[in-house]
Amino acid sequence: MANHSIDIQKLISGDRRTLAKAITLVESVNDLDRKFAQELLQKALPHSGKSIRVGITGVPGVGKSTFIESFGQFLINQGHKVAVLAVDPSSPISGGSIMGDKTRMEKLAGLDNAFIRPSPSSGALGGVALKTRETMHLCETAGFDWILVETVGVGQSEYEVASMVDFFMVLMLPNAGDELQGIKKGILELADAIVVNKAEDENSTQALRAVTQYHSALHLLNHHGFWTPEVHKISAIKNLGIDDIYEMLNRYLSESKKIKFFDQKRHQQSKEWMNKLTQELLEIKLFSSQDSKKLKKELEEKVLKGEVTAYQAAENFINQILP
Repeated sequence: MANHSIDIQKLISGDRRTLAKAITLVESVNDLDRKFAQELLQKALPHSGKSIRVGITGVPGVGKSTFIESFGQFLINQGHKVAVLAVDPSSPISGGSIMGDKTRMEKLAGLDNAFIRPSPSSGALGGVALKTRETMHLCETAGFDWILVETVGVGQSEYEVASMVDFFMVLMLPNAGDELQGIKKGILELADAIVVNKAEDENSTQALRAVTQYHSALHLLNHHGFWTPEVHKISAIKNLGIDDIYEMLNRYLSESKKIKFFDQKRHQQSKEWMNKLTQELLEIKLFSSQDSKKLKKELEEKVLKGEVTAYQAAENFINQILP
């Protein structure tokens, strides 16, 4: 059971130990912990939502952790506070590969204005995405004004991250290839920018070619909203082009806030998230009682025997369970 005595004022003042304890509380799957966690999040709500949330994904070996460390340090040098969070719905094991990333981000992890948090284990209501959203709110309450959300797993994690951030960035390697390195078309449709990393020295020609290819690929896809996705080349390991990424993000934020797109997107994300959690809670409530479990089993047997259709059984179940 997690520690319930979280001092909200200490959290607001940016105390790192309090923030770590608060995150441990919201990550707990214990019912009592969840109750206290929701009370804490309610208190934190007026102090959250003031950060810039950036999602970062990329193929294995693209240098995500090197980029995050380089970009994180750049942001801190600009006077910002940076939190790095990870989403890995594909892994039920706490930590996963992000722990390796954390040790690779030693310089960033050692800075006072940086906070790196591994992905929690999944399996509870809302899974890892819920914990990441709640952790994001706590980091914002503690004064972190840039939140970098990294996808550790592949597949569903990209969509999860895109649904909780203001700007979604896909990192790619210079050797683009015809298949765009196996990145799904859907992921590219989510991208607000493609960033070609490792564009130093011997890779510079390939990187330029990749930038052209990705520009072409993006023009064939459907993108909604005011923003035309951009393609940039950088070398995270040599800190080249990092300032261009910062300039692009500030331009995006300035333009999106001017036309109220920024707030509209946040509101839409909150609405969709509430609806998703409503469905999950309804499902849990429907199937949690002994009566509903017994009825479900009886109706399943009738369907298997061919006595009723699946639709009739489902309707029967709902009519009997819901008043």
